[in-house]
Amino acid sequence: MSGATAVAGTVQIVGGIALAPLLPGLVQHWKARLQGRRGPTPLQPYRELRRLWGKSTVSPEGATVLYRLAPSVVGAAIMAAALVVPVAAVAPSWGIGHDALLLVGLLALARFAVAAAAWDVGTGFSLIGASRDLTLSVFVEATLVLSLAVAALLAATTDLRGIVAATAGTDVWTSPALALGALAFALVAVAETGRQPIDSPDTHLELTMIHEGPLLEYAGRDLAYLQWAAAVRHWLVLVLAAQVFLPHPREVWLQLALLPVVLIVLCAAFALVETLVAKMRVLLVPRLLAAGAISALLGIASWLVSSS
Repeated sequence: MSGATAVAGTVQIVGGIALAPLLPGLVQHWKARLQGRRGPTPLQPYRELRRLWGKSTVSPEGATVLYRLAPSVVGAAIMAAALVVPVAAVAPSWGIGHDALLLVGLLALARFAVAAAAWDVGTGFSLIGASRDLTLSVFVEATLVLSLAVAALLAATTDLRGIVAATAGTDVWTSPALALGALAFALVAVAETGRQPIDSPDTHLELTMIHEGPLLEYAGRDLAYLQWAAAVRHWLVLVLAAQVFLPHPREVWLQLALLPVVLIVLCAAFALVETLVAKMRVLLVPRLLAAGAISALLGIASWLVSSS
């Protein structure tokens, strides 16, 4: 194993597991600053996780093993997804590879586990949130697959390491295909992280919740697992955005050096969007995601035309 591979693996593990909660913390901190408030520190998610870890779990009346296993399934799926998404073109394989379709499947598994737990408990607000999440996931996952397909066509592989290497440099940006795929992936990033205008991470109104709705029945360590998984989703989509859908250097050491800077800039972009754009009506969200899917399809068509 080369030195660059070892460093990339270390960044992938430490960033994806330990530093991921810092990303939503940065978004919330900068959003408060942009709105003229002092707001929480970027370390607030760590404080929340520590507080929840010290509390006992709860078991709603009538809950079965589905409810109990859901946080563990979500945590395992998201941790595996963190191993799949490489931080550079030479990241180690970790025994499970780096296939883009595997990443889509792991994210879908985590979403299904939360929805199954919500249906198992059967409370009104959790069912509302789960049904909304599953409805939107049809559009989110389709747009995610199409946007990754654009990058995979350019790289001639679905291996994310190969995609990172193929989309490096400036040559690939001479065609509009990757730019159209990046536009679609930007909408996926907002949806996967549950941020405005698709969802509001600050809401306390049960009737407007999407991602937070199915978590209302959880407490203690179970809720800590689920909140940590939500933070890791930020890491996954932002790393993909930085190393696939944004211009990045060919040199591996430069990729690793610039990654923290790009992640910080993307967190600032999230904060700016949430400050300027209000939350959309739920019924309008599929239209927005459909527009992203159309953008990705145009990217695929552009690649087919340019390669013919």
